[in-house]
Amino acid sequence: MSERDTRIGITTTVPVEVIFAAGLVPVDLNNAFISDPDPLSLVVEAEEAGLPRNACAWIKGIYSACLRSGITRLAGVVQGDCSSTRALLEILERAGVDTVDFAYPIRRSPKAMLASLRSLAASLGTTLTSAEDVRQALRAPRALLSELHELARDGRVTGAEAHEWMVSSSDFRGDWRTYTRELEAFLGAARDRPVPPPRPAVMLAGVPPIVADLFDVAEGLGIRIAENEVPSEFTLYPWRDMHLQDIYCNYSYPYDSAFRLIRLRQRIDASSIRGVIHYQQSFCHRQISAVLLKGSLPVPVLALECDRPGPMDGAARTRLEGFVEMLRAV
Repeated sequence: MSERDTRIGITTTVPVEVIFAAGLVPVDLNNAFISDPDPLSLVVEAEEAGLPRNACAWIKGIYSACLRSGITRLAGVVQGDCSSTRALLEILERAGVDTVDFAYPIRRSPKAMLASLRSLAASLGTTLTSAEDVRQALRAPRALLSELHELARDGRVTGAEAHEWMVSSSDFRGDWRTYTRELEAFLGAARDRPVPPPRPAVMLAGVPPIVADLFDVAEGLGIRIAENEVPSEFTLYPWRDMHLQDIYCNYSYPYDSAFRLIRLRQRIDASSIRGVIHYQQSFCHRQISAVLLKGSLPVPVLALECDRPGPMDGAARTRLEGFVEMLRAV
């Protein structure tokens, strides 16, 4: 890696405090992929390079985004996220990318998490003491993200707006200070918005959707996405006052479905959620654990599967329309 290039790609949420403490600039390659003017071209580019058609489009997008952007160092989550990440790291290593592994413990153990954090810090040439200093600094943007969540709950912030800020908190767009100023300015305007007329409140569960217009379609049908499961977990705001090992033990995404279901029920109760849209990415191993959601939540659940980036297809739109009609009839 060039001395001037301090960027390090990430494949999902990693302890960003450690990355900043090491003097590096995190780049969430998921966001780089999906915000590209033509994200489908990155998927096609990966397939032309040999990645299989029946692999997750997010993995293919990360692959191409990494190479297109010239990222030469990558921190990949090899346990607690995508089952294909290990293979992705091996392919990128062959392409000249220096990779660093991070593994969430199989069990939610602060002691095991502390060991994983120490390993990551050693790999990046920093210490957990320095990372804790960064954690203290990140309390400010995470407090703002808490307010963003509340404004999304009452409708003054749209589901799409909340989604963009929340997914960006995985890397704070590479500069947490600028991110904090920009989020404060956004909230300053959002606070003055009138609370919109009531609409059925829905939760979006599952991995962030690859389709570009899910939020627009949902709002066009007369519902509002008041809760967004995984992106809100990315923010880590409820646990911002805890030490790092405790923060990342409370982050539910890497752990078992029982813990996730507890968190989902809490969110449903807190926001008077009427239904859940459970987004599922084609060819994702998490579709297997999605079976556990059926009948486990106190509201109706729509499983909505999509594959490649672009607008929602007609079949998915029809299923969403039917779900909304059912919610209105209840």
